[in-house]
Amino acid sequence: MNAVGTMELDGTDAAIVRELRVDGRISFEALAGRVGLSRAAARLRVRRLLDTDTLRVVGVAHPAVRDIGALAHLSISVEGAAAPIADLIAELAEVPLVSLTSGRFPLNAEVRGRDLEQLTAAVDRVRMLPGVREIDTAVYTSVLKDPYLASSTSPHIRLDETDLRLLSLLERDGRLSFAELAGRVGLSAGAVRSRVMRLIRGHAVRVTALLNPGAVGLARHGGVALRLEGDSRTAIKEIASWEHTQFLARCLGRADLIGTVAANSISGLHTVFEHLNALSGIRVVESWICLSRIKERYDL
Repeated sequence: MNAVGTMELDGTDAAIVRELRVDGRISFEALAGRVGLSRAAARLRVRRLLDTDTLRVVGVAHPAVRDIGALAHLSISVEGAAAPIADLIAELAEVPLVSLTSGRFPLNAEVRGRDLEQLTAAVDRVRMLPGVREIDTAVYTSVLKDPYLASSTSPHIRLDETDLRLLSLLERDGRLSFAELAGRVGLSAGAVRSRVMRLIRGHAVRVTALLNPGAVGLARHGGVALRLEGDSRTAIKEIASWEHTQFLARCLGRADLIGTVAANSISGLHTVFEHLNALSGIRVVESWICLSRIKERYDL
């Protein structure tokens, strides 16, 4: 299979993914014992998942480490062609995600800031870009599902420059060995091991596995803005549990929930949208299809 193909995960592959999601730095020996393989077979399976881009193992920094305390979703209308404006928005450091989309708004983006004041300033910078006509903002109040979400517990350690360098390396490859990390930062492997374990135990970073939806047949992405009606707790839990749901957040603004979903086709996305429409306590106020992902960088 090549990197752009679709991989069928068997039960053992699925078990490996589950273990790596819990602890992305688990040793091959421990992983083998958990999934019932030899160490060599476990290593081979992990290598295949990584080499085919089915899986990435990365460090996810707690937002507080990056001084991020506020996030929002932007739906953006424009004058003229959307792609050049998307490129301008993607240049902003406060914007980790920009997509060209179908529907009422041709652009969707996420912005982040240290607090609401800084978040407002970031939204204003997007608004002042040439070609931006209107921005509809939904501020996240809590994130219910997100592969890039670190521990909900705030970090309780101070980080120095070496810690930040280690963090950046882990964000690119969460399974770099202590020896490899040591060579990059100029310390002994033992000293690096102590620092990395301190970062993990101090909730500054979580090393986890991110499954590529496209590699397992979920190549089409879309989004939804939802309103809650009455007691919606059961419906919210159900949506968050769906394999198709990639991201889900409670919001203030035009929607009570913003979500990202994935499916194997446009008709598959339509089926997901129909399932949402059928849920009690949920009203779909808007849906869109992602046409192109211009920027997706949560490690900045």
